Amino acid sequence: MTSKQAMSSDDQERLLCYNGEVLVFQLCKGNFADKGPVKTPILQVRRMVFDTGTRTFVQKSIGIFRLKKEKNSHFKITCCNCVSDFRTGINLPYIVLQSNKNSNIIQYLLLFLHSTNKFEKRLSFKVDHELKDSIRVLNGPLVLWQCVSTLFIISSKTGNIVSVSDTFSSVIWAGEIGNLGTVLLGVKKRCFSEEGSQKPSEPDYAIWNTKFCLYALESKEILSEAYIIPAAYSGVTCVHVCATEIVNNQIRISLLALTQKNQLISFQNGTPKSVCQLPFGDPCAVQLMDSGEENLFFIVSFRSNDACAVWKKNFQVAAKWEKVNSVLIDDFVGTGTDQVLVLFKNSLNSDCLTSFKLTDLGSINYSSEPLDFNEDDLFEDIQDNRHLVIPPLQGRVKVGLAYIQELQKQLLLKEKIISQSFKALMNVFQDRDNNTPVTEEANLVPLWGEEENCVPTLDMKLSDSFQGSEQLVEEIWYRVMDDNLVVGVKVTPSLKASLNDVTVSLLMDQAYSSSFRPIKCQNKVIKLSTESCAAPHLIPYQIGSYAKRVKLTLYSQQEEKSVSEKPPKKDSIQLVTAVTSLSPLLAFHKFCCIVVLQIRGRKNGNYPEDRYIPCGRVFLSLEDLLSGKYLITLPKKKPIEHMEDLFALLTTLHKSCFQITSPNYVLNAVKVWLLEHMHCEVIKEFPEMCFCKRPGSFYGTLFSWKQKSPFEGILIVYSRNQTVLFQCLHDLIQVLPVNSFFRNLKSEHEDFLISHLALSLEEELVTLDSLSSILTKVESNFLQRCEESKRGKSSTVADSSDREEDIHLYSKELQREKKILRKHRKVSGAFYREIIFKVVERQLKSDVIAQKLTHL
Repeated sequence: MTSKQAMSSDDQERLLCYNGEVLVFQLCKGNFADKGPVKTPILQVRRMVFDTGTRTFVQKSIGIFRLKKEKNSHFKITCCNCVSDFRTGINLPYIVLQSNKNSNIIQYLLLFLHSTNKFEKRLSFKVDHELKDSIRVLNGPLVLWQCVSTLFIISSKTGNIVSVSDTFSSVIWAGEIGNLGTVLLGVKKRCFSEEGSQKPSEPDYAIWNTKFCLYALESKEILSEAYIIPAAYSGVTCVHVCATEIVNNQIRISLLALTQKNQLISFQNGTPKSVCQLPFGDPCAVQLMDSGEENLFFIVSFRSNDACAVWKKNFQVAAKWEKVNSVLIDDFVGTGTDQVLVLFKNSLNSDCLTSFKLTDLGSINYSSEPLDFNEDDLFEDIQDNRHLVIPPLQGRVKVGLAYIQELQKQLLLKEKIISQSFKALMNVFQDRDNNTPVTEEANLVPLWGEEENCVPTLDMKLSDSFQGSEQLVEEIWYRVMDDNLVVGVKVTPSLKASLNDVTVSLLMDQAYSSSFRPIKCQNKVIKLSTESCAAPHLIPYQIGSYAKRVKLTLYSQQEEKSVSEKPPKKDSIQLVTAVTSLSPLLAFHKFCCIVVLQIRGRKNGNYPEDRYIPCGRVFLSLEDLLSGKYLITLPKKKPIEHMEDLFALLTTLHKSCFQITSPNYVLNAVKVWLLEHMHCEVIKEFPEMCFCKRPGSFYGTLFSWKQKSPFEGILIVYSRNQTVLFQCLHDLIQVLPVNSFFRNLKSEHEDFLISHLALSLEEELVTLDSLSSILTKVESNFLQRCEESKRGKSSTVADSSDREEDIHLYSKELQREKKILRKHRKVSGAFYREIIFKVVERQLKSDVIAQKLTHL
């Protein structure tokens, strides 16, 4: 987004906007970074951005450039704006500095400012005259100025000053047009010999001497003298080109012009279209502001330090401001459209912008000034800015009309349905045939009967399975959490089925239908103990190997698992909750849901078939939500009053589980962190849960700390989002011992299952090793017997070695020994089956544990 130059007259300070930021350039002397007094001038730039929260401009960064000062030289800022760098094609902010010396030579320095706040010396030249307001910096950068009646130009490519044809008496605009390159728009010089006539009278001389034309710098030729500005408008002082096109080798331009008569005129192809009489005198610049939704405004600046906004639609003054220091146009708020930033006098007395107004002349309005409720001033502001309310009112009228038309369609449809339903009902009562056409019958609602492929009704589905169902469900409740409806069913301890086989379903009870349609929801199981669990003793660091401590911890985990696998006692709370989106249900204004508890049957379980238990109904309406009847209430100074609120939080909050291990130090710091740093309050009914009351984003977070050993524990965090979770972990790391480490678990039982799997695999290896050792033992015993037999026969063989029959006898003995070897290498079938059964049993146990880990 291109930026506009600030309307500031201070030689030591200029403002500029660039990509939604305000750049403040200052030439100053003084102490910087406590380095003592500075002898050379310093150019400082401050980047400031708008904070919508505090409604102020805050400093983002700062950059410094030290200038080389010669004797008796004086620096001042000439101009600043944004142009494109020909090397990259990127728009960059620039600033031009002027250095005056004792001699008549004046040096000018052009600096580029990069995103890293580094200044780059891009162009430097010396002239014998001051450029003043005639200087213009174009893309490249290319510097153009006019002295007397001659135009001069210097480019960053060549670095040499070149004079341009003295075609113009004055230049009022310079820029780029399509493929024509850099183009100048100015007033062409005339002499009496051109027309071959006498000099006109003085009243007509100004008009006669004015002729606007375009001049191309690259081709050095006049492009067009028509379709620009008529000669009668001789008092044009400033031009803003809006659009250009070439038709029949003629350039046609749409532009805005400021005149000496304090008028803003719109010209299209040389013809004036609209005129606005400006509220102030001596206009000097005009900028375009696009605030979206076809709301275009022209922001006009005046040399009298005033400014105004002109609406493009009707060319009327929409707003005006007095005692203005600078006017900047950019997207400061980040909405994708432009806003105008009006900086008033003395707005830079401190490090921040103290007096400003930021608006898009519509819904966005920020101001540093406090509101003044003086009725006279308020009436004057309304009269001055009456055009500001027109665009929002037009939008509201369009939306209102569309809404009314939609309501009318709905009312007509309802009347038609009621009329047709009444007619059909009367026909049924009077035993007359229903002659309703098929097209009209499509809009009728069935009074009774079943639809095809409908969900089975509650009576059809659940009529045979509910004797004694009231003994399994203790109570139901429901709460609203953000955009979720949470329904909880408290199950009695007499339920023999596992809670993993229990689900809660919600069925929509529609008044006009006999079927119950299911509502999509998610289930969650909650188990909480109502007794306080004794915390492990905080013992000091024990001398011994780390493997020994791990082994002891592993056996303690086995014991804990064996206890947890027992049926829940009466001192525990068992809940099954269902969560569904609330927004679709609110479309009915008032709705009713039937809560059904479903128990999945198992062949070897207590319930061989699926069971359905109707628990009750949930009624909710918009009036209930507005009154806050079922919303979760978390008092800051009092403990949680309703345990249903706690259960709803446990259902909707994000659950994260971490294993914390400290090899060298006991984990005392976790409890200290929960109670002191996080301001946690232990819930009296459920001591294993802690409710965080630390102000800010932490408030409402739930924690559960289970310390398995002095060196290891499981921390469960229930947080609103991942950001809060990361903040909690970052805060906890600061207080933990140095060598502590975290491991993210998907469940608090994951670590136990991993350890249990390791033990099972170890037992499997031991069983396989025992089988191998038994076979090795059998083979070694046989080989030992063979050696003894060979020693007993060796003497006999030696004595009869000369006999051929003895050799034949030895061969028979060898064959017999081979048969005995094959016989004794075999194991009995019973013994083999016993070993294989043990191996398979161990493998099956390992596979079951591995399957549980994969399902976490």
